[in-house]
Amino acid sequence: MEYLDFELPIKELEEQLEKCALIGQESDVDVTQTCKQIEKKLAATKKDIYKNLTAWQRVQLSRHPNRPYTLDYINAICGDTFLELHGDRNVKDDKAMIGGLGKIGDQSFMFIGQQKGYNTKTRQYRNFGMANPEGYRKALRLMKSAEKFGVPVVSIVDTPGAYPGLEAEERGQGEAIARNILEMTRLKVPIIVMIIGEGASGGALGIGVGNKVLMLENTWYSVISPESCSSILWRSWEYKEQAAEALKLTATDMKKQKLIDEIVKEPLGGAHANRPEAFLTVKESILKAFDEFKNLSPTELVEQRMNKYSEMGVFKG
Repeated sequence: MEYLDFELPIKELEEQLEKCALIGQESDVDVTQTCKQIEKKLAATKKDIYKNLTAWQRVQLSRHPNRPYTLDYINAICGDTFLELHGDRNVKDDKAMIGGLGKIGDQSFMFIGQQKGYNTKTRQYRNFGMANPEGYRKALRLMKSAEKFGVPVVSIVDTPGAYPGLEAEERGQGEAIARNILEMTRLKVPIIVMIIGEGASGGALGIGVGNKVLMLENTWYSVISPESCSSILWRSWEYKEQAAEALKLTATDMKKQKLIDEIVKEPLGGAHANRPEAFLTVKESILKAFDEFKNLSPTELVEQRMNKYSEMGVFKG
């Protein structure tokens, strides 16, 4: 298990607990009481640390190397029913954007989402979760197929941004994202968006328009990352913590500003601390959101979505 800098007190206590248990096993000394005391202190420390997280610490948690990614959630939720679909029928298959059909119980869903890698090789293969235009066009093709067959769409967002390379711009990165936003506003099936990690800039928006937008507790959603914001405003990455606070990018901030609909609770310590619990919570949130929209007509779905986004940024004096 990897620990972030603010989690070091937890690491120390966990190591103490391990040593204590080892002493008990290797000798006749009764260490039950000592172990219980350490466990109690560990629980209190965890509660204290995770209850008072700063915006920057939440950004760090959203990027935790052990955190589950899109395919982890899909495989856990759908099991063997997930069938991945490939290609945009134009350029190639973008490995940073995945999509396909899967079932939760008896209900089929079209899943789309950005996929990051978990080691150097897979990170390069997945282009660090940064999709090219063909990734967004693949996502749109799958959403259109879902619309054709009346299948609801689940969009899973986890990206540091759309790929900003020259070849991506040459193939129309901006147009692909803009087209997706336009088409998603008028898609005639329910769209449920779940932010599971980083939701950065147009890269997230390209698959982020939905009837219901949900955000896991330790994630962020913003027009720019704290590091980039810091380098623009202060010409240095040193002020990333200040930038994170100023950007109001946490789930709580986004809910307060009515830019998302719901915050999904994570296990204590983040989604990676208890994966099965995180998978179950996400599954239940998707089903709950689907229940809300399954009886609406296509016209009502589009109207609800349009109204939701039209009201954003409107403030009464």
